[in-house]
Amino acid sequence: MESYLQENFGVKPKHSSTEALEKWRNLCGVVKNPKRRFRFTANLSKRYEAAAMRKTNQEKLRIAVLVSKAAIQFLLGVTPSDYNVPEEVKAAGFQVCAEELGSITEGHDVKKLKFHGGVTGIAEKLSTSISDGLTSNTDLFNRRQEIYGLNQFAESTPRSFWVFVWEALQDMTLMILGACAFVSLIVGIVMEGWPHGAHDGLGIVASILLVVFVTATSDYRQSLQFKDLDKEKKKIYVQVTRNGFRQKLSIYDLLPGDIVHLGIGDQVPADGLFVSGFSVLIDESSLTGESEPVMVNEENPFMLSGTKLQDGSCKMMVTTVGMRTQWGKLMATLSEGGDDETPLQVKLNGVATIIGKGGLFFAVVTFAVLVQGLLSHKLGEGSIWSWSGDDALKLLEYFAVAVTIVVVAVPEGLPLAVTLSLAFAMKKMMNDKALVRHLAACETMGSASSICSDKTGTLTTNHMTVVKSCICMNVKEVSKTDSASSLCSEIPDSAVQLLLQSIFTNTGGEVVVNKAGKREILGTPTETALLEFGLSLGGDFQAERQTSKIVKVEPFNSSKKRMGVVLELPGGGLRAHSKGASEIVLSGCDKVVNSTGEVVPLDEESLNHLKLTIDQFANEALRTLCLAFMELETGFSPENPIPVSGYTLIAIVGIKDPVRPGVKESVSVCRSAGITVRMVTGDNINTAKAIARECGILTDDGIAIEGPVFREKTTEELMELIPKIQVMARSSPLDKHTLVKHLRTTFDEVVAVTGDGTNDAPALHEADIGLAMGIAGTEVAKESADVIILDDNFSTIATVAKWGRSVYINIQKFVQFQLTVNIVALIVNFSSACLTGSAPLTAVQLLWVNMIMDTLGALALATEPPTDELMKRPPVGKRGNFISNVMWRNILGQSLYQFMVISLLQAKGKAIFWLDGPDSTLVLNTLIFNSFVFCQIFNEISSREMEEINVFKGILDNYVFASVLGVTVFFQIIIVEFLGTFANTTPLTLTQWFASIVIGFIGMPIAAGLKTIQV
Repeated sequence: MESYLQENFGVKPKHSSTEALEKWRNLCGVVKNPKRRFRFTANLSKRYEAAAMRKTNQEKLRIAVLVSKAAIQFLLGVTPSDYNVPEEVKAAGFQVCAEELGSITEGHDVKKLKFHGGVTGIAEKLSTSISDGLTSNTDLFNRRQEIYGLNQFAESTPRSFWVFVWEALQDMTLMILGACAFVSLIVGIVMEGWPHGAHDGLGIVASILLVVFVTATSDYRQSLQFKDLDKEKKKIYVQVTRNGFRQKLSIYDLLPGDIVHLGIGDQVPADGLFVSGFSVLIDESSLTGESEPVMVNEENPFMLSGTKLQDGSCKMMVTTVGMRTQWGKLMATLSEGGDDETPLQVKLNGVATIIGKGGLFFAVVTFAVLVQGLLSHKLGEGSIWSWSGDDALKLLEYFAVAVTIVVVAVPEGLPLAVTLSLAFAMKKMMNDKALVRHLAACETMGSASSICSDKTGTLTTNHMTVVKSCICMNVKEVSKTDSASSLCSEIPDSAVQLLLQSIFTNTGGEVVVNKAGKREILGTPTETALLEFGLSLGGDFQAERQTSKIVKVEPFNSSKKRMGVVLELPGGGLRAHSKGASEIVLSGCDKVVNSTGEVVPLDEESLNHLKLTIDQFANEALRTLCLAFMELETGFSPENPIPVSGYTLIAIVGIKDPVRPGVKESVSVCRSAGITVRMVTGDNINTAKAIARECGILTDDGIAIEGPVFREKTTEELMELIPKIQVMARSSPLDKHTLVKHLRTTFDEVVAVTGDGTNDAPALHEADIGLAMGIAGTEVAKESADVIILDDNFSTIATVAKWGRSVYINIQKFVQFQLTVNIVALIVNFSSACLTGSAPLTAVQLLWVNMIMDTLGALALATEPPTDELMKRPPVGKRGNFISNVMWRNILGQSLYQFMVISLLQAKGKAIFWLDGPDSTLVLNTLIFNSFVFCQIFNEISSREMEEINVFKGILDNYVFASVLGVTVFFQIIIVEFLGTFANTTPLTLTQWFASIVIGFIGMPIAAGLKTIQV
């Protein structure tokens, strides 16, 4: 079965081809309710629609760019076109309407932009300030929302409970049973009158309604959970200047006129115009499918919603929001496309199809055998040509039994149990600070055998402070403010000025005044630590920025491991500053500022002293950064790259980033669970080794390697090296990608990777599970990830692994339970029909059994919370069979016991229980039904553990499981004792109840015995 499923129902956890998704859909036969069965699968038609829309956007933008180029050439000779401001826009206090703004940005219309006075003119017409942003406490703000709309996308209206009821009613077998019930009702009333003749028909109708409402309630609750998670996924915040202050705002609160600050990896939150910035490269592939990045500057200021900053940083003014943008329209279509179905969902659809076909065959044979028995009886009586209403009811009953066998035999609940378990796990993981973006990640994480983790912010706290420095060749501790100010007095003024200029101008951070009027430092933790150090030395950020003009900026990225800036000095001349990884910046220095503040050549003795200082800082687990400068020739052009050599070293700083509490324990838990943890960082190798030892990642038999060394290795060397690598330092994003690829393909491991930067996107995409950081992560990284770690904590990653294992095992438990019920119900009714000419379990009883094993069984077993024991087992890995030998042992053993007991009751039940009289058959069938249900109840408890004998451990901690068992027993008593007329049962004596419960209970020691058999 496993090989058939793999071949025909095998899809990847990520990036499955459309052909593979279509293939398994076409192979699904015997689907009772397509609407319900395929509810949580991708809508391929909507995806084709989105792809077509992207192609249209690409063509539109191509034409717009060509037109704007032509417009630039002819602009001087063209008289501006007339534009009339609509009256309602004028009345609201604005001078340009939403449609005009949309056509300027989306159409890249340089001519219209020039006519409106450029970016400044548009700002005036929108009643906003390029420096202070919007003012939110006026009537104008509310009118702005009315005129231009909100930055929100159209979403499909949430479905009400009654829609789920209607979808549950679409079940083909229930519809057939409904028709049978209707015919039975009519014939019964005609034959026996009201109300006696209506009992059978009403019993089936009541059972159908109960199944429908319980199913709809379960599905509706799931949809609400997914809705909550969708809301969380869409929470994106950006830095905005509003009311003169920098503040964090949700992208959904943005309005035309807002001034937004964007950096590398940010998503453009609305259509807008570039105000100021440096080296801005935009990736428009998400909108157009075009992979070539676009340069944005004053000449080409158009920025489109949904695109991403690949490089640089800038200030943007929002012009068009929400559904007026192309991204808004695309998002509306994409959201209807849905998530890819998970491998387990598809696999269990395959299982349901195989068993469904078998069930259909048995149902047809059962019906044929029952009809043949009736015909033989009539032939024996010689009444083959005379048919009464009773005979018609008999035929109808046989047909209903055959249909109900299909209801029970087709395990429609299998793929839906996966969704139920995943929805439950996703909700709980959200509480544990992990936001699952793709359903498949939940189940894949359970198979993870390797985690490649970042260091900064994941293993460490990301609260950085400068604690040591080497300025003018002197090493000093600077852990306190007073020591920082005393440090100032020991350094020549000229060196202090150079250092402050380097810190305050060559930075991706900012020092701003917040709403409360207090000073606030914005930027990455590294930038924040340096800016804080600069302020403690008595520096003034704003004054320093205003003193010199920034000519060119090269932002930091993981490949270069450095950043640079070129300044035009007040007295004339150009100066470049460089900052980055110590050994890289130091290798570009040939001079140094000495203790007297003079620039002197960097001799070998000084170089060795500086290298020793870097190693000393790194061995103390400090991040080391070098700051350097150089005077440039006057011929330097902003188009030229900033030089990488010829610098003068100003300072080396050591930044403390403490290890997070609980990381060492989490690494130990992962190791005991058979998961290898590797640290992949851009930091110095000595810093990385010191932190890795503190976390318990680097062991005596492990290897720490640098990215450049790793890159030079041959494939044969990598085969031997990779299993031993525990730390990779000074790694580039490509090194991380190569490591992940080898682990996945060559070593067949299931790999989880953490990432926060834009350059981590390829590795996150390549990994089986991409984990993005919620706090430090860029939007590009989050979009490439499957799970977002909201607190950036490694311990949360270990929790995700535990939940992943829990999901996988919970679904296995449910499958084991459901297949047992399927097999027994199928064989009992089939064999009984063949041997005795009647089925012991009626349509109403089988519908109740179906609900116990389908909806209620899934609720009970698929929502078991994880235990610490799960992290003491090895991972399943890629090659593990989902329906394992252990499961087959339990299924077949339990099925054999239940079949033998029910066969014995059928054959000898009357004698065992001294049953005689006209009602003896009804009492026996009730006893069989009751015993069968209690067998399932106790089997459900046994299914809580597939290998452990103690199945009661923690049973009361799971209130869902306890509630389901309680409800099942309660309704079983009601059905047997009070609903006999509808359910074809009769009240049982206490002895018979006790016997039923004992028969069910004996299944538990048998299940325990089976668990001792090694397979």
